[in-house]
Amino acid sequence: MSLEQLISNCKKNDTKAQSQLYKLFSGKLFSICLKYSRSYAEAEDNLQDSFVTIFKKIDQYNKKGSFEGWLKRITINTALQRYRDKGVYSLINEENIKDVSVEIEDDDIDIDFLLKIIQELPDRYRLVFNLYVLDGYSHKEVAKMLNISTGTTKSNLARARLILKEKIENYKQRQKSQLS
Repeated sequence: MSLEQLISNCKKNDTKAQSQLYKLFSGKLFSICLKYSRSYAEAEDNLQDSFVTIFKKIDQYNKKGSFEGWLKRITINTALQRYRDKGVYSLINEENIKDVSVEIEDDDIDIDFLLKIIQELPDRYRLVFNLYVLDGYSHKEVAKMLNISTGTTKSNLARARLILKEKIENYKQRQKSQLS
């Protein structure tokens, strides 16, 4: 069955089509949920909530842009919704934080470790970091999505990078001392 037919059947609340759509996209959408969640269990909840929203709003998909992009947007917004009302985006007196870059050599750092330390970031830093660095949104877009100022996005991103840099440097030090 073509994707277009699958979407059409989902719009008719066909449970077999919904199941197929879930099987087709759940892996990709779950990886998005993992980026925006503090834990595996929270990512599973976000994925479930995302598909509930997708099936409720599938009639609104109007074939403008890719369907996968539409799914991704719903998934990101669903994950972000958990934090919108909690006030996790507030700026904590970080006016003078410089932009920090984190250099990572592929061979030195395990991808599971990177995912773990990103998930450990405080919510406000993790969300801004993921939207800006991993998903490529601009500071203006991130600010709009999170309903905060661009200055706050820049500050939170800088703080996230500092935390990640510190954790990576500590990890590398532990690796070196284990080899010694």
